[in-house]
Amino acid sequence: MAASTKMENKVELPEDYKLPIKRRDPISMTVLSVLVIFMAVTTSGTSVMSFAGATGWFNIPDLSVPSVPTLWAFSVIAVVLTALAWQRAVARKRLSGLYFGGVGVIFVVAFLIWTVAGKQGSIMPVVSLLVGGLALAVPLIFGSLSGVVCERSGVINIAIEGQLLFGAFLGAVTASIFSNAYLGLIGALIGGALVGVLLALFTVTLRTDHIIVGVVLNMLVIGLTSFFYSTVLSDNPDLNVVTALTPIPIPILKDIPFIGPIFFNQSLLVYLVYVAAIGLQFALFNTRWGLRTRACGEHPKAADTVGIKVNVTRWINVVAASALAGLGGAFFTLGAGLAFSKEMSAGNGFIALAAMIIGRWNPKGAVAASLLFGFATNLGSIMQSVGSPLPAEFMLMLPYVVTILAVAGFVGAVRAPAAEGKPYPA
Repeated sequence: MAASTKMENKVELPEDYKLPIKRRDPISMTVLSVLVIFMAVTTSGTSVMSFAGATGWFNIPDLSVPSVPTLWAFSVIAVVLTALAWQRAVARKRLSGLYFGGVGVIFVVAFLIWTVAGKQGSIMPVVSLLVGGLALAVPLIFGSLSGVVCERSGVINIAIEGQLLFGAFLGAVTASIFSNAYLGLIGALIGGALVGVLLALFTVTLRTDHIIVGVVLNMLVIGLTSFFYSTVLSDNPDLNVVTALTPIPIPILKDIPFIGPIFFNQSLLVYLVYVAAIGLQFALFNTRWGLRTRACGEHPKAADTVGIKVNVTRWINVVAASALAGLGGAFFTLGAGLAFSKEMSAGNGFIALAAMIIGRWNPKGAVAASLLFGFATNLGSIMQSVGSPLPAEFMLMLPYVVTILAVAGFVGAVRAPAAEGKPYPA
């Protein structure tokens, strides 16, 4: 019976129907391939790649790579993959993401080789690059996951920046008062949740425009934390003491080459990222809570019809998701081992918002985009230390350029939840 129903509901396409030509990926691959060829033409000498700290079981020596033949080999592979992508696009065939992913990986590796090519004493620290990229992605992952939960519920969360900042503030203060970084994590959760209460109050209960409320809350948190920093924390330095989370290495796993130091020699905050990402991906698409959340964001009237309390669900999800973003803010103080300072979230909330959009309101996509931005940020810092041929200002721009390119060019058409930003009842 089920099989016959599927056959009846199957949409039959005309015999002469052809898929539309999708040029976005081939064009992007062409640009990356041209850049790889440019790097091959302008390089010389050798590139030294360091794998120090890759494992505790044995030492991996530095790798000297002849930059010219390596980059030309990469160029050939990139051109071949790009040509195959164009061939499939013109033939109106589906294009696997492996084509674009392959050219993307080639571009990144070629860029690392080109950066240190022919420079005496310049070494590319591969393990440090990856470890730092994961660490810098922590607030972005928490922030983007917060945005996914809120917007899947129907509430636009522009206040991620404020949630991160207030989480960093309250986390640092709580940890200083109790001299315990783990209690500081609880303070960070509370800080983000407090901003979430205001967001839910104005958007869900008072039905105010979500964009305006988010912007105002960001400015409110920036003003409050700056005021408290200049008055209370300055007059009472014992309330802003550096209290850092220490790494918790997992035996055996921490020594797995490359994977171990990156994923299994981290602080509790990073391990909580794994739990949040995997748990939310499962819960959103495989539990009753996830179904109800998505129903409130897509068709709240239908959800109300079957007995789901739409506004109650939105309230709970917004506050819980905001607490998650506050936990991400703890990275700036407890995770990084720094005292609180003014506006230390530094726009990460808006990058997290972009990561959520690039990830198509899906937890695993948001995590992948956040890791990309974290890697780009850390790459910019490392390239300054190894003597990159690009100006230092360009390195500081790198994560934001990646954000613009990703949102404008690589994402394509995305559809937000249908009832996002719409009050209920309308």
